[in-house]
Amino acid sequence: MIFMDIKVDDCRVKEGKKVNLSRWPTVSRPVYGSKRQYQKLLESHVDKLSSLQQLLYASDRYAILMIFQAMDAAGKDGTIRHVMSGVNPQGCQVFSYRHPSAKELQHDFLWRTTRDLPERGRIGIFNRSYYEEVLIVRVHPELLQGEGVHDGIPDGESFWTERFRSITELEKHLHRNGTRIVKFFLHISKEEQRKRFLERIDDPEKNWKFSSADIEERKYWHKYRKAYEKCLGATSTEHSPWYIIPADDKENARLMVSQILLNTLGSLDLEYPKLSKERRKELEDIRRQLEKEGND
Repeated sequence: MIFMDIKVDDCRVKEGKKVNLSRWPTVSRPVYGSKRQYQKLLESHVDKLSSLQQLLYASDRYAILMIFQAMDAAGKDGTIRHVMSGVNPQGCQVFSYRHPSAKELQHDFLWRTTRDLPERGRIGIFNRSYYEEVLIVRVHPELLQGEGVHDGIPDGESFWTERFRSITELEKHLHRNGTRIVKFFLHISKEEQRKRFLERIDDPEKNWKFSSADIEERKYWHKYRKAYEKCLGATSTEHSPWYIIPADDKENARLMVSQILLNTLGSLDLEYPKLSKERRKELEDIRRQLEKEGND
């Protein structure tokens, strides 16, 4: 477990920089002093997010896409649930991606997630995403056989480089057309994952979260780390950055994610639509009618 003081801006992966996860902390100095203070800070963030989400919807100019990737038990579900707890459900959608269906395997690897991109004015959340195609598929390249990749299992770096290129080109296209993408890698230590797995076994209410597949995937820990390092370094760009969030402290991770989302929304310079003279006159006429009804 690595421990050091870290600021939100320090979590951002700079474009073109190689990533060595052993140099990135899984714990940072808490921005809260007590559980009570954590609750107050989170409530404050949630209130601000609720107001900004309403403004995002009203302005109808941008969409927000949040992408969450992590090792098992890093806290993706809890982070999404807590950070987005005050956002209007009509303005936010969460999609979780597991193994692709037979129909999805008949399309290119970006197809199934592209269908779920958020509309203008809304926040979309991908709990896992198209990045699985350069992570789990890279660790288990035999999965490519089901995707109909005509060259078979890749034996070099060029295959993955091309997939990285497809991803970054898609994200550049989305940015040009008003979708702002912010990506979070919840960085958990192997020891913390072990503890959380034990909690899931010991707590009857968490038993459903654990399966034998989780422990099997844990055996590939170092391969996943290498895959993430390649992915984060190759696909973090100025307009669609990755943030490596220290996730051993769940509460601190939630505050950091919510602050980054607030910063992203705040950078858009959103405003409510200005009324035309005709619309203003229409509203004044309606006001007079309603006032007249009250006097009758």
